[in-house]
This record gives sequence, C-alpha cells and structure tokens, in this order.
Amino acid sequence: MRHEIRHNPDFGLVQVFFDQPGEQIITESGAMVARDTGIEMKTSLQGGIGGALKRKLLGGESLFQNTFTATAPGQSMWFAPAPEGAIVCITMQPGMELFLQSGAYLASTPGVTLDTKWQGAKGFFSGGLFLIRAYGQGYLWFNCYGGAHTLDIGQQYHGYICDNTHMVAFTQGLQYNISKVGGLKSLFLGGEGLVCNFQGQGRLWLQTRNPSSLASFLHPFRSVKAKS
Repeated sequence: MRHEIRHNPDFGLVQVFFDQPGEQIITESGAMVARDTGIEMKTSLQGGIGGALKRKLLGGESLFQNTFTATAPGQSMWFAPAPEGAIVCITMQPGMELFLQSGAYLASTPGVTLDTKWQGAKGFFSGGLFLIRAYGQGYLWFNCYGGAHTLDIGQQYHGYICDNTHMVAFTQGLQYNISKVGGLKSLFLGGEGLVCNFQGQGRLWLQTRNPSSLASFLHPFRSVKAKS
C-alpha cells in the first residue's frame, strides 16, 4: 500500500494506492471523496454499541466507520476530513501510543487500534477535551483545522502551554494538566478559556485555527429572523 497527501496545508486530501487484493483502509464516516469502482465498502459501528455511544456523546465522534477493501492491485481511493486544513500521517509502531483530540481522527490501517480515554471531570471542565488513544502498527491519519504546528517537548522546549481547542495530538511521553487563563473574569470576558500545560518528553501537534473561534467571529453576522 502506498499513499500520498495532496494540497496540504490548506485543503489536505489523501490518495491511497493498493498494491494487493485484500488491503484495507478504515476511515471516519463521510471521509471518502472518490474510489475505484472495484473497491468494496463496508460500514460498521465503532467498538460496539457502548463504545460508539460513548464516543458520540462525550467526544463528538461519528458512530460509524467505513472499511474499504481492495479487490485487485492498482486500485486507488481518495479521502479527506470535513474541516479545511492539514492532514498528518503517522507510522505507528509496536509500543507507540498517540492521543488524539476528539474529531481529529481521519483514517487508519487495520493494525491500528482506537480506544477511548475519558478524562472524567477534568475532561468535562476542559470544554470537552475527550481523547482517543491509538496504538498498534500501521498508518494513522489525523486532520487539523488550519495548519499543523509541531512542538518537541523535552528537547525543543522544556514545557508548553496551549489552548485546549488548538491541541490536536500528542505522544505517550507527555503529561498535561488543565487550568484557566487568569480568573473567572478572564475566562468569560477575555476571550481566553482553558489551557493544557504539557510536561515530559514527546511530540505535540497543534492546529493553527479552531472552530470555536470561527463560530464566535461569525456570530455577530448571523442572519436573524425578525419577529412578527
């Protein structure tokens, strides 16, 4: 299997080339852009009913995944995320773990396992910081809203603080705690909310934009229907 990411960092799109029959790609529901007519597609519920509902209610993820299976060598398909921005591909190795912000998962090969890591009250008060744990062996693709900015904590930086809505993914060598920026007045009136303080040794991926800020920017311009 070969793959190529096109149109990064603005409108990332992935093309996968299958070398052998039986090779598979698993994608988030709705990620497929186009595919060879011979490629088979099967839709399934993620992790059973309980796991799927947990991801949907707590993390905002889709309940379903699509599995695409090649039936002949030379077939190809394209997939892309819903938000515009960059796509990152990680080659997962045994013993490696990656934690993804909810909504960042795009696709993976069958050797990569996805698990949920609910953060309890800490996750709830972070404004929905719900993490997906990925481990195993194979390719894993995740997406950013905007460009992808990478930080090496413990080498390039001793520690780093980032807005939780800009955090996309991090490796298992990092630990974090969540705190407010300033006091309650800053939280509700200052335009800044909750942040993640990362320490340890590992890699952190940030997205250069976040949907919440876009929604706040567009809110004053929304169309309001006059009351009769």
